[in-house]
Parts: sequence; C-alpha cells; structure tokens
Amino acid sequence: MPSEVEAELRQELTDAFKDADYPVKNQMGLVPALPNGPATKFQAGDKQYSAMELATKLSGQAEFPYDNVDDLVDDIIAGLREEGEL
Repeated sequence: MPSEVEAELRQELTDAFKDADYPVKNQMGLVPALPNGPATKFQAGDKQYSAMELATKLSGQAEFPYDNVDDLVDDIIAGLREEGEL
C-alpha cells in the first residue's frame, strides 16, 4: 500500500501532467503542461523537487513515449522508489 506521501505526490504529478499532449515522445513534450515550466515544484513529504530535478534524476528510467498520464506517473514513482527517494 502506498504511503500518504507517495499518494500525495502521485496526485500532484497527475494533476501537473494530465493535460500534456499525449503521446509524449520525450521530456520536452511535458514542459508545456507544467504551470511553471521546468521550475514547477513537487512536494514529497519533507522533500521538494523541481520538474527539472526529477527529469535529471530519472532520465535513465523513463520509457518514452508515454501514451497517458498514469503510465508516466507510475514510472516516476517507481524511479523515485528505486533511487531511495520514497
């Protein structure tokens, strides 16, 4: 069962990326969906990440293209878990 922090981050990410123009072929395809572009911040408990930091941290784990927001967010959450961030 996901932690409360993970559930909140999942919702933040879903809200931020739900309006992207899917399918998204690369990270740059996500930028227009973000309210503050690459500087958009996401909160995970006591940690805060900008979209740019997440992109850098998870660049080797993303499997573009993404056809929908759920697959994208699943991979972001899995990547953060693998990196020991969640």
